[in-house]
Parts: sequence; C-alpha cells; structure tokens
Amino acid sequence: MKIQDIELNLLESPIRMKRSQGVGSIQAAIRRVVLRIRTDEGIDGVGEAQAWEVFSGTNENVFHAIDRFLRPVLTGKDPRDVPARMLECDRALVANPEAKAAIEMALLDICGKAAQLPLHALIGGRFRERIPLSFSIANPDIHADIELARQMMAEGHRIFKVKTGFATPAEDLRRLALLREHLGEDFDLRIDYNQGLKPHEALRQLRQIEPFMPTFIEQPVPRDAIAAMSQLAAALDTPVMADESVFSPAEALRTVQERAADIISIKLMKSGGILPAMKVNAIAEAAGLPCYGGTLWEGGIALAAASHFIAASPNVCLGCEFYMPRYVFVEDVLAQMTPAAAGHVQVPDGPGIGVEVDWKVVERQRIAFAGGRHAAG
Repeated sequence: MKIQDIELNLLESPIRMKRSQGVGSIQAAIRRVVLRIRTDEGIDGVGEAQAWEVFSGTNENVFHAIDRFLRPVLTGKDPRDVPARMLECDRALVANPEAKAAIEMALLDICGKAAQLPLHALIGGRFRERIPLSFSIANPDIHADIELARQMMAEGHRIFKVKTGFATPAEDLRRLALLREHLGEDFDLRIDYNQGLKPHEALRQLRQIEPFMPTFIEQPVPRDAIAAMSQLAAALDTPVMADESVFSPAEALRTVQERAADIISIKLMKSGGILPAMKVNAIAEAAGLPCYGGTLWEGGIALAAASHFIAASPNVCLGCEFYMPRYVFVEDVLAQMTPAAAGHVQVPDGPGIGVEVDWKVVERQRIAFAGGRHAAG
C-alpha cells in the first residue's frame, strides 16, 4: 500500500457563542484543518488539526506545513509503517505538533480500516467504552452558561470546568458563587486559568478559590513558570493540573522531576499525536500522576481519535472535554456525531477512527484547498 496524495482543507467553522479563556477569546468562527490521505488501494484516512494563535500557532501555518514540508516525505510511502512515517515528519519539520497529530491520525485510520479493527485495538485494547464528559463554562455571559449547564445536568452531565483569569479576580469569584448558587453542590467543579495569573499573585488568589472545593486548578500561571507551578502544587490543598506546561514527553518528565503538578492534561494537538501522547501518559503514570483528556477547539474527527487513546489508557481517568462538536459548533464535519449520553462520550467501535466525514460540510466551510496534483497515475 502506498500514499498517493494528501488532500488538505482549511476550514472556517461558525460557532454558537463567544468563548473566553485566560490567554484569549474566540467568537463567530474558528479555523481548523481537515485532511484526507489517499492510498493506491482505495483506503483513505482522515485527520484533523486545530491550532490557536495564542496557544501554539496558526491553522494557516498547519495547512502550509503539511502541504510544503510533510506531503513530499509521505507521498509514495507505506502508510501502515506509522512510527517510520512520523520519524520522517519529525526530520522534515521541527515542532508543528498539530500538523503531525493530523497526519498520524489519518495514518492510524488507514491502519484500522485495513485491519478492520477500531483504533483502540491497535494501541493496546479498550479499557473503557465511555468517557465522562466535562463542559467548559467559558461564555462571558455567565447566565447563558448557567442555563446551558442546567439543561446538561438534566441530561446527566456532572462535570463543569470554569474558565477563569480572563476577568478580574473579583469577577472570577462572583461567577463561581453564581454557579454554586444556581446549580448547587451536586456537580464536579473544575477551574482552568489558562496561564491567566501572574506568578507573584497566584497563591493569594487561588486560596480564595479553594473554598469552592474544585477537583483541580488547571495551569494557573504561564507555561514556563515551572518554579511557580511547583510552589503552588506544594502550597495548595487542591490538586494543580499542568496543561500548557506539558506538550512533550520531555516536558512531562520535567514536570514530574520538579513536582510542578499533581495531574497532567494530555491533548493530541500538543503532543503531536497518539503515539507521543502515550509516552506522556506513561511518564505521568509511572510518577503516580493521573491524566485528563484535554482539547483546543477540535471537532469530531480529532476528538473521536482522542477518545480511542483514552479508551486504551487506564491512567487517563479524569474524563475529557470533548464538547465542541455537540455544544459549540454550528455544524461539525461528521455525517453522524459521536454518541454522547448521560454526561459521557461513547468511544467509536467502527474500523479505524470509526467516523464518517460529510464532505459537503467540508466544502461549505472550506476557505483553502491543496491536493490532487501529486496523485500517482
């Protein structure tokens, strides 16, 4: 089997509401990359990448990185030799984990389809069939999110992660108080600052947050402030979760060595795919740190792939935040949304990633395309 071509689609996907975090906001629409790797045996693989300019890079960069640098090293090669293909990608292009995650995703999709096995069966087997779903309270209009959370709780949702740090500390406290007032105590509250606090102010402000009894506090300070993360993890009763501080296995090892977190958030877009994400999880597990399934603004393709990773990873035990397709996008690219019920995401069981893309939606949202010109024969 040989790779004939990689078709790239840069999309602009409308969203339902503004989303604010400690490092920035999105509104109206987000950009993402959806790709299809075509083979000479008629088995295609799909992948998705999502970058954010205030987090790690731009989707335009992802699009051009794959088109200019990764396509040439992959065309004509066997897609089933995934470690070899990804090593070639690493040699051709430094960093760009989102681009590499999308490529690896599509290669693994091809492998699963060729073997007629779901992706989780290729990476160790399924430990769990469904994953607890966390929804992020990120709308600056807190009352709109409270109403949405009420509806979700009626459907069985019990995990809500509040985005803080984009407003004043007083406003953060007010929003948390409103949530407890309107939603009660019968839900799992988590807090995410997305690097929104200054290291010298963080401890005082987080001690005001602890009475709300959050399950964890995520990335309170900038990603390189490892000393501050270590101090906060030691001083607070609430577990501290590292997100932006851990992209790679090397950064996971540093976090463990510096005791800079109690939990690690794993995102395929940070790690560069499932295989490096498994390395991050192995380091965390060896150190006794549980993990969580995070996300940027990905849609159904990438999140279905990530659900296979979590299904095969017992240590990723704190749920996932794979809510974008169902609750934020006006329209996702999947022909049928990944099932979710009673506050859980169901892991797909079809071959490969186990999803079908609606290419008409891709065409409607597409603002740039590359592909076809390199196809063999």
